[in-house]
Amino acid sequence: MTKNFNARLNSGLVYIVVIAIVSLLLTGCATSELTKSAQRKIQNKTYVIVGASSGFGRGVAQKLGAYKVNVVLAARRTELLEEIAGTIRAAGGKAVVVTTDISRPEDVQRLANIGVEHFGRIDVWVNNAAVMAIGNFWDIPLEDHARLIDVNLKGYIYGTHAALKLFRSQGYGTLVNVGSVESETPLAYHASYAASKGGIRNLDKALRQELRLQKHKNIRIVTVSPWATDTPIWGHAANYSGGTARMAAIDPPDKVVNAIIWSSLHRRKEIPVGMKARAAVFSHRMFPRSTERLSANIAHHYQIKTAPPAPITKGNLYEPLDSGRNVSDGVKQRIKKENKERKRKKTPKT
Repeated sequence: MTKNFNARLNSGLVYIVVIAIVSLLLTGCATSELTKSAQRKIQNKTYVIVGASSGFGRGVAQKLGAYKVNVVLAARRTELLEEIAGTIRAAGGKAVVVTTDISRPEDVQRLANIGVEHFGRIDVWVNNAAVMAIGNFWDIPLEDHARLIDVNLKGYIYGTHAALKLFRSQGYGTLVNVGSVESETPLAYHASYAASKGGIRNLDKALRQELRLQKHKNIRIVTVSPWATDTPIWGHAANYSGGTARMAAIDPPDKVVNAIIWSSLHRRKEIPVGMKARAAVFSHRMFPRSTERLSANIAHHYQIKTAPPAPITKGNLYEPLDSGRNVSDGVKQRIKKENKERKRKKTPKT
């Protein structure tokens, strides 16, 4: 039974790789470092980064600092934002820290006001903050689902509203909303997270049409959709699954960091980041039922069947955690170690 499942899982992964190669040939790559000329284009521009204290947000902020950009840093962990601001200033950029809970509309409007007060304008607004809840939908308390939507969807609506209000008064601006491959291909045990990411994608689609109809040609909205990535979100997740938070074939964060910055300079509406994300999107559009079944089987294998035991936690849903302070969080290495230990325990002693 296990051998048959593993064979099906391996054939499914091979299928994803084949689709990934086809997808790579059909689409451009946005995951490289900016060219020198592109770096010069964004010098002295002003970027707001919501969710800047770790993960993609921290990576984007630090890289923008090296490009001599004005960066408005927003998150709940003020001391970390101050640390990142120092890094940006040391690299030649400018930074201002605004303690922000994206689920509070008054915080978001204050963020926009401070950004304009300090730098005179905002050229790019990046909504990146996110929380996660893992487990059977019915095992996760209703208030945790609601809190996730408060942050991941309502928070993006607040940020998008503040950004577009400002951009319409300026006559220009770029909004980057960080979605997920789950905006297109939802995973089992991530139900409310997938719902929030699907909501972001559809929000952006609807708003692009409103901007077109109102002839706002110089205001752009980009949806960036990463594959599962090695950031602190896994260690920060609310977890009711009974096992450590994990997923297959996790990507490094640098390609997503580069894609977010790249998207602020190019006229693309949606950017699935990397081969695996593009393959999942392409596959789901061509073979939705098969892709959803395969994705669910992979999620079940990694999260339920093979994950080492872990206690129930609400993660950072309600309060920020001290852990998970960097761009990457060692998740890929931790999963490799867990898999190696599981195989060791299964190997019969001679």
